[in-house]
Amino acid sequence: MPDNNEKDFIAGVKNALGVSSTTARSYEEIFPNPPEEAVQHILDRVDSRNNAQQQALLNQLIEAGKSINLNVVARKDTAAVTAAITELVREKQTEWGNQKQLSVWKHPVIDPLGLPTALADQKVAVHDTAFTDSETETDGRRRIRKQIIASFIGVTSADYCVADSATLVMKTKPGQARAASLVPVIHIAVIYIDQVLASLTELYARLKDDPDYSKTGITNCLTFISGPSRTADIETVMVHGAHGPREVYLFVITGPRPENG
Repeated sequence: MPDNNEKDFIAGVKNALGVSSTTARSYEEIFPNPPEEAVQHILDRVDSRNNAQQQALLNQLIEAGKSINLNVVARKDTAAVTAAITELVREKQTEWGNQKQLSVWKHPVIDPLGLPTALADQKVAVHDTAFTDSETETDGRRRIRKQIIASFIGVTSADYCVADSATLVMKTKPGQARAASLVPVIHIAVIYIDQVLASLTELYARLKDDPDYSKTGITNCLTFISGPSRTADIETVMVHGAHGPREVYLFVITGPRPENG
């Protein structure tokens, strides 16, 4: 039970908000849904952006990424992204062991990259994060976890990217393990330019409108990633990679999506 000091504190907050300190309010009163008209207005603005406006958002994302060590790289199509990732894998060295391994999402944006074929001449092992038909869920999780831990690069897509804070927004789904973006030393994400939104306001409007999100609500994990892991806990010295990836690369495909994509 709250003591008198706690009651007085809560009453003071309610009074400051102009709310009766003695009347309980419902959840809907405290967290009202935004007006449908306002949400639709935001969605109309997002959906009506032309190429120049999308490019301006991309430029904003690139600038915002610089301050948090997020490497934003624009490429015109899937083939160009595959070539860039292949070269990045060639340049980077593992921090332990001799074999380079990647863990990649099973995802409609990632699958067309053809990374297993593209990296075959480098003898790089590429593991996807989907269960096989012949394994149980427990065995599959164990295998995927082991492969992700052994990988020095994780390759994912994202649902959206918020330009003003350079933040990737990723929902955990089957075949799209969150650990692939958190455990390897390097995280590579690939999206299309139409997935770049201006702000959290646009993001929440889009999520509210998305039927897939409406079905699951907050029952699935929604991850926000703004650049590589960093901390200054020890002697206020900034260190990257203490709690997650040391480097993060975001490849943005500026050309049109394939017809079946």
